[in-house]
Amino acid sequence: MITVSKEDYLKAILGAESEGETVISATLAHWLSVSAPAVTMALRRLKKDGLVRVHSDGHVALTPAGRKIARRLTLRHHLIERMLSEMFGMEWYKVHDEAERLEHAVSPDFEAKLLAKLGRGGACPHGNLSEQESPGSRRRRGLLLLSQAEAGKRYRVSGIYERDRPLLEFLEARGIRPGAELSLVERNYDTTLSIRTAARTIVLGRAAADKIWVSPYPNLRNN
Repeated sequence: MITVSKEDYLKAILGAESEGETVISATLAHWLSVSAPAVTMALRRLKKDGLVRVHSDGHVALTPAGRKIARRLTLRHHLIERMLSEMFGMEWYKVHDEAERLEHAVSPDFEAKLLAKLGRGGACPHGNLSEQESPGSRRRRGLLLLSQAEAGKRYRVSGIYERDRPLLEFLEARGIRPGAELSLVERNYDTTLSIRTAARTIVLGRAAADKIWVSPYPNLRNN
């Protein structure tokens, strides 16, 4: 039987993989805010169910069956986020937490209705695709992290890490949201970035800039 807890673990493994992390027990404890013994027990159950493999070095990997469940739940989460934003007008920085609560309650029939209504290809309100991408996949699409951007150039925000609600609210208050245009004015000595948005010039730390993917505007003149 696939419980809510098992689904959460499988989705967390897929999510951590997509962000380029090495998935070990400590990774899952951090992602799910649970204790190390709780992770050990959960992995034991998932391994017994044939949904994960735990290698001798502690690396955790999804089996084909586990990956199928994780991808289905990820797609459901994506569709719920889009529904909340596109159909109900919920603010982009709120939808992740709401989708986390709703994704386990959605029936396959309702999921199919959402898919028919919204389509599979659209980005979620955070600018992320339905299939969780690795950093390498994003770079192959021409994206780069804001922390790697060049001073004096303009960019459009493509996607933002969605699991940190305080970060999302912080960025929204400063005019940094998916689709927003910004210019990197200067790299400062303390590793912060001076950024000009449509409203004002702000200073952004490396921790935040590492969670924002942007696409360059090579043909636009900077202000």
